Amino acid sequence: MPAAFVGHGTPMNALEHNHFTEAWQTFATSFPRPRAVLVVSAHWFINATAVTAMAAPRTIHDFYGFPPELFAVEYPAPGSLEVAEEVAEVVHPTWVGLDHDSWGLDHGTWSILRHMYPEADVPVLQLSINADQPLHYHMALGAGLAPLRERGVLILGSGNVVHNLRRIDPGRGETGFDWAERFDTDARTIMTSDPAAMVGLQSHADYRPAVPTPDHFIPVLYLAGLAAAAGTTTEVLVDGYVYGSLSMTSYTLGADRGPVAGRVDHAAAAETPADLPDPAVVPPEDTNI
Repeated sequence: MPAAFVGHGTPMNALEHNHFTEAWQTFATSFPRPRAVLVVSAHWFINATAVTAMAAPRTIHDFYGFPPELFAVEYPAPGSLEVAEEVAEVVHPTWVGLDHDSWGLDHGTWSILRHMYPEADVPVLQLSINADQPLHYHMALGAGLAPLRERGVLILGSGNVVHNLRRIDPGRGETGFDWAERFDTDARTIMTSDPAAMVGLQSHADYRPAVPTPDHFIPVLYLAGLAAAAGTTTEVLVDGYVYGSLSMTSYTLGADRGPVAGRVDHAAAAETPADLPDPAVVPPEDTNI
């Protein structure tokens, strides 16, 4: 199986059809149906490393202030205890707990998979992000997951390389702020030339505004680790910015088709400021974009 990191952006992408979602669909049709999908989502950020192991993971609506249509979305994909046990086994001696009842599929997972596998007929698991561990732990854990690709498991990271909700500008077009573009460009250079060096971005001059919290950045490290384990690099699937401070750049590893690159204007993507909570009303950290 190939692997990917997807810049998931706003939860409204679950309902929209735009340049980003079309790229996700194109990627999913470029390789055979996977045995299962393992997602490292920015929105399962806890103090442990765990994998969902329930037979029927629930759809989690981990946001507020969005339209009722978004809360009505259900993604009833099955889980897989068998694959969960393989995840725990393949990265041993790193400990991975089996979560039988506490989590499910959050919007970092289902907002993407609704476009990739709209029938929800492929087993889906989530791997938590251990908030207590440094960046190099996540790179190493990503590399440790590599054997799962040979077993038919599609591994996806879901977050945003640049993710600063406190600096969003709903009136901004397709370009990012200067600091966002600098950081995103340098991340792109590393991902397409030397993914093993991604942890070094922690010392980047623009790291603090681009990554005010690590939850959305860490998922790209899992793809970087997989690429390093394979001794290769990644390709850009799609890029662009939302509200100036969210990078939508996505990467693939081992995909058959070439990149589908190109920026997109926020309005052209069928997303308007009315689609999202008013940032003056809803605290950015509570929108869970």
